[in-house]
Amino acid sequence: MISIGESVNGVPLWVIEISDKPGEEEPEPAFKYIGNVHGDEPVGRELLMHLANWICDNFLTDPMVTLIVDNVHLHILPSMNPDGFSLRRRGNANNIDLNRDFPDQFFNMNDDVDVRQPETRAIMKWLRKIHFTASASLHGGAVVANYPWDGTQDKRRMYFGCPDDKIFRFLASVYSRSHYNMSLSKEFEGGITNGASWYPIYGGMQDWNYIYGGCLELTLEISDNKWPPANELLTLWEYNKKSMLDLVATVVQTGVHGRILTSDGGKPLPGSIAINGIDYTVKASTAFADYHRLLAPGGRYEVTAIVPGYKSKTTVISLEESGTNVDFIFDPEVDRRWDSISIIWGPRLEVYLLMIVAVFLLFLCRRRTISRLKQRQLAGLKRPVVV
Repeated sequence: MISIGESVNGVPLWVIEISDKPGEEEPEPAFKYIGNVHGDEPVGRELLMHLANWICDNFLTDPMVTLIVDNVHLHILPSMNPDGFSLRRRGNANNIDLNRDFPDQFFNMNDDVDVRQPETRAIMKWLRKIHFTASASLHGGAVVANYPWDGTQDKRRMYFGCPDDKIFRFLASVYSRSHYNMSLSKEFEGGITNGASWYPIYGGMQDWNYIYGGCLELTLEISDNKWPPANELLTLWEYNKKSMLDLVATVVQTGVHGRILTSDGGKPLPGSIAINGIDYTVKASTAFADYHRLLAPGGRYEVTAIVPGYKSKTTVISLEESGTNVDFIFDPEVDRRWDSISIIWGPRLEVYLLMIVAVFLLFLCRRRTISRLKQRQLAGLKRPVVV
């Protein structure tokens, strides 16, 4: 149990960390669940407590639970808005909607750090400390898995996909298909929706996670009734249990994973991973240089490791139903030497050629000018002098 900050009224924001090595950094993907973002939507708060207990009670007996504990660093924040929960209202103690309080990609809002709510600042500080691969926040009022983008530049309601639209649709479908009845929705095809297509919002946590946190986040609406009777909670837990477990397991079961290292002793290198055709890079961790790039199954991807001071390395992978591992090894001497050569003969080559051409043209012009002057001087000697 760790506290990542406090609410307006000073209530600790407790996080449950579940791992085979809690409190230690490992070369594993990290996943977070956040509940009770809106104070009057407490179902997520309750279900996340059930999830934590279920995982701890079934470790080593349930294969899915064991897979998660051994291979994922799972963090669970049952209540992001404890003050709103106590007041039984949507906003926090300052009556601010926390899911509109994050910096936005389209509009200059929430850019002043001092004006943001303490709960929002706690989440942002948390993500600067831990590099999460994926996450989900739990809400109420509908039954659907929502994915980015949540807003549009002109505020119109329309489908507006982000660069990773394909993997987001896959992640949302993983949750929906594993759910008791989400995929059977008559309102949302397949039980999933693009946020901007449903209704645009700005300053939301989901888009901020993807843009600024390097984390793929879903917004999960898990109950039509925001505040159902307590005797319905066990049923809602059974409806969502498999979905919640399957979504966490997805971060190790899909995509490409690996490390970026040197050939001399396997030292970690500060690099990033780019996918051809997707305008979004994923950074490797600082401590172990491990990366976890989620990609939709059934595709062929060109994967490039980028390290400052080295020549980039590229490989092609084909993903079926499961993920794959690819380590990128850089030779400090060879890669740096060739990188230096590429720097000299890459962008600078055009400059050098232009300089050579300019000097040559200047030489020709000067030679032509001198030749004309000599011709004029010779012609002048033959003419009579006019006084």
